[in-house]
Amino acid sequence: MANRYVVIMAGGKGERFWPQSRLKRPKQLLPIVGEKPLLTQTVDRLTDLVPPENILIVTNEEQKAAVIDVCPMLPEANIIGEPVGRDTAAAVGLSMVLVKQRDPEGVFAMLPADHVIHDDEGFKKIVAASFEAAEKDSVLVTIGIRPDNPATGYGYIHRGDVWAEIDGRTVYHVKEFKEKPDAATAQSYLDSGEYYWNAGMFIWSVAAISAAFAEFTPGLNGALEKIDDALTAGQPLADVLNEQYPSLEKISIDYAVMENARNVVTMESAFDWDDVGEWPAVARHFDPDGEGNVVKGHGMVHGGGGNIVISPEGHLTAIVGVDDLIVVRTDDATLICPKSKAQDIKHLVKKLADHPDWKQLT
Repeated sequence: MANRYVVIMAGGKGERFWPQSRLKRPKQLLPIVGEKPLLTQTVDRLTDLVPPENILIVTNEEQKAAVIDVCPMLPEANIIGEPVGRDTAAAVGLSMVLVKQRDPEGVFAMLPADHVIHDDEGFKKIVAASFEAAEKDSVLVTIGIRPDNPATGYGYIHRGDVWAEIDGRTVYHVKEFKEKPDAATAQSYLDSGEYYWNAGMFIWSVAAISAAFAEFTPGLNGALEKIDDALTAGQPLADVLNEQYPSLEKISIDYAVMENARNVVTMESAFDWDDVGEWPAVARHFDPDGEGNVVKGHGMVHGGGGNIVISPEGHLTAIVGVDDLIVVRTDDATLICPKSKAQDIKHLVKKLADHPDWKQLT
């Protein structure tokens, strides 16, 4: 049987979780939910699925040292820093090359670093079944999340006819991928029962994803072949990436491959899932008080409801008579924001990055 690998994509900036999240230590490297960094939780979740030496992390060069710090269970050589960000197709292509260098017949999963999943056993069973599906035939497997509300912030997967039964689970052909819908369209997706949230979890063989790159992104595929040839010739990975990576096409794996391929199949998840994309999502994972306030650390609310207060130990953050605020304090910055404006925090971070006095806080 071919070797199984997991590659974790961990290069995000986490701007919506400012001021805790910073460029050198973003969301996935913080204990946003739980006691460990989200990335560490993701690695821990892979126990018994693949050995540590078969887990790779693709991050960026600025975050590489911090990733090594929170993942001491992995060989340092398995943590790869992109010299520049070139979107997810390049990250998948690089991962394909790295797995191919180890085992040309290998099968690997691409997983995000920062999702919250409490049911580790349910997660392992679905990923193991997805590996089986990818080993069964030349297909691109994606794990779909059954929606429980008409969310407009996720892309959707429209499932088609049954493709196979794997380990007692139904695997479906994918009709098409849908971009983030408006509210009415999202409700129609939910009502039909034929749509899943696209969680960005993919499983495929080296051969299957390599064929997809060759068919749909020949330019990017040619650049990836140069990287593969250079590594085969014994050139150091860092040197190869510095030379080749900046010229790679910048495009997402969804646009480059998944929306074009005809051999995509999907398996429904059997585990809880939350991508925790902004501060209000954190409240779903903590017990609120009687007025709906969520307080993490040293915080207090009087005469208000629906607030999120996050404050470090040793500093009391108190709010009085206000509702539905996000208040986050760190050693060098404090955020106060209506929950309804949480998505605008990323715009604030961009403004800070352009300010000569405050750019060091991004």
